[in-house]
Order: sequence, then structure tokens, then C-alpha cells
Amino acid sequence: MKIVIAPDSFKGSLTALEVANSIEEGLLKYNKDFIIEKIPMADGGEGTVESLVSLTNGEIITVEVKDPLLREIKGFYGMLGDKETAVIEMAAASGLPLLRESEKNPLVTSSYGTGQLIRDALGRGCKNFIIGIGGSATNDGGTGMLKALGAKFLNKDNKEISDGAAELNQLYKIDMTNFDERIFECDIKVACDVQNPLCGENGASLIFGPQKGADEAMMKVLDDNLCHYGKILENTFNLEVINVPGAGAAGGMGAALIAVVKAKLQRGIDIIIRESKLSEKLEDADLVFTGEGRIDYQTKFGKTPFGVASEANKKNIPVIALAGGIGEGTDTLYELGFDGIFSIVDKPMTLDESIKNCSVLVKEAAFRIINLYMSHERKK
Repeated sequence: MKIVIAPDSFKGSLTALEVANSIEEGLLKYNKDFIIEKIPMADGGEGTVESLVSLTNGEIITVEVKDPLLREIKGFYGMLGDKETAVIEMAAASGLPLLRESEKNPLVTSSYGTGQLIRDALGRGCKNFIIGIGGSATNDGGTGMLKALGAKFLNKDNKEISDGAAELNQLYKIDMTNFDERIFECDIKVACDVQNPLCGENGASLIFGPQKGADEAMMKVLDDNLCHYGKILENTFNLEVINVPGAGAAGGMGAALIAVVKAKLQRGIDIIIRESKLSEKLEDADLVFTGEGRIDYQTKFGKTPFGVASEANKKNIPVIALAGGIGEGTDTLYELGFDGIFSIVDKPMTLDESIKNCSVLVKEAAFRIINLYMSHERKK
């Protein structure tokens, strides 16, 4: 019997590979003769680098970069086994988790560190890029990233504007003279799961500004500045970008990647499914296990378990999902390729207890479920 294990991480407790290993332990506890195929998954956000690196026998590259407030930190990205593909999580250099609550200020935070990661990968010969842009602390329209690659953002006096979003309204010209043109020879895919335009009521500043530290007055300034910046982008690169779905992702990083480096924005899970060769690995499978920390109605909007279940459903393979917690709206998931959704929690416990014992809880849940499944199969 072939079983494919393709979970996301349980954030705060186990990586996707650790979840897969724990499920495997539970299954082999029941029957050591199972054929197991482990595929650590992600949806383009946290854990994407680790998942794709482990799947391709790649490596993690550590780089000195600047954080959102331009302080030196150690960032990282993944180089896949082909030695030509870089996987970058924007959050590793320009993410909210790098800041204390009191430091959040999207008027000044910069995406410069993300550009440094890209530049380092170019220097190592990478020709293909997968860039996950979730979890950013920035609202600078990707200008920091472009600065790290050699672009200059000038005002009417031909002086560079400051880092961050505060002076985007003063932008007059984008000087690409010293831009690193190697990137134009690369294929760039961007994992982007939001459809927000650059500015306006559904734009980057008004929708995502508050989580980055913006109050109502600041959001208005940020939105006006991004709108001005968007017009300069469109005029400079002769490409409509302001209202393109996804342009507002990561504080306008989507707009910069679309306009300047002609990147393709795609759903994160679709990229990971393709790069992991999930469809091919599902061939001849009898059962699939997937999961994530919490499963609820949002799972169907491009989360890892939904992507895995959708692929398995095409091949009529039963899908079991494990989760640390099960929220509202999961009933609809049973109509979308899921055959069973189970919590790993087996008795009353605190969140801290479940996190501490997550590996054992996952293992034992997998063991109980496979007992039930095989018993049912025998009685058919």
C-alpha cells in the first residue's frame, strides 16, 4: 500500500518535514510494510524555502542583509538541487517578525534586504527565482528591493529620496543606469495569494497598513504616495500596473516585480505543487495524508491541504487531513476532496501543551486513523 504524506508546517511547533516524519512514524507503527512518499509542502509563505530545499537536495544560503530598518542581520534563501533556482521568502529579510511592535512603521521600513538576497543569488549563477512575498513589514512599493539591485529613485532636484514610503510622493524619476541587468535574463515566479491592487480602498496601504503599524492618518499618506509611485512606474516602464491584481501585495512589492522585472504572480500553492512534482508522486497512491496547524473555511482559499486534496481528487485518491485545531466552515471542505479532517488533540490541554507535544500527538493521531481506515478496508 502506497501512502503519500504531504503536509504544511504546524507553525510554532513543527516544520512540514517534521510533521511528515511524525505521520510516517504513526503509519509504520501500524504496518512497517507501507510504501511511504513524504513531500513536505508549503503555500508560498513561511516554510517554502525549507520545503523545496529538502525536496530537491538543495541548500540554505545565509547572507548578511539589512532588515526593514536597515540594520545588519543574517538573512537566508534556498538554492535548489539544480543549482540554478533560488527560493526567497521576503519575510526572511523584510518581514514583520524582524521588528518589535514599537518598531513597526511602514513610512520608514524598507525592502532593501530582499533585493540583497536576489543580488546574492544572481551572483551564484541562479537563473530561476521563486519569490514568496508574504509577511512583509514594508509599504515602499518594492523600491528598497530595486535599490539593492542598482535602481535610483530621484526627486525633481535629482537627489535620491529616502528609504521607505515617506517620500514616494516626491519621486520624479527612476534611474535604471546601474541596474543589475542579469535579472532580465531570469525566469521569476512570485508566490502571491492576494488580489489587491496597488492603491485605493482595496489597495496595499488601506488593507494591510494596520498590521504593519499604520494608523488611519498614516494609511492615507501611504495610499497617496503609492498612487503617485504607481504612475511613475507606469510611465517609466510603459506598462499598466496600478490596478493589476496582486500589485498591492507586500506593500506594493507586487507592482515592482510586475513592472520592472516582468515577474509572473501565481498562487503560492500552485507553484509548490508544480516544483514538488506532487502530481507525479501521487501516481499509484492509495491514500494521502496532509495537514496544517489550523484548518477552517479559509483552507479552501489556496492553503496547502486544499491544494494537496485538489490534486489527489483528480486521481480519486482518499485524503485525510490532520490539524492542531479545527475551526468554523470545515463542512464545505468535504465537498472539495477531503475524506476526513481530524484534530491531533486527544484530550483537554492548553495550547502550550499541544505545541510541546505536537510530534507525539501527530504520530498517535496518524496511528489511530490508519487503524480505522484499514479496518474499514478489510470489511469491504
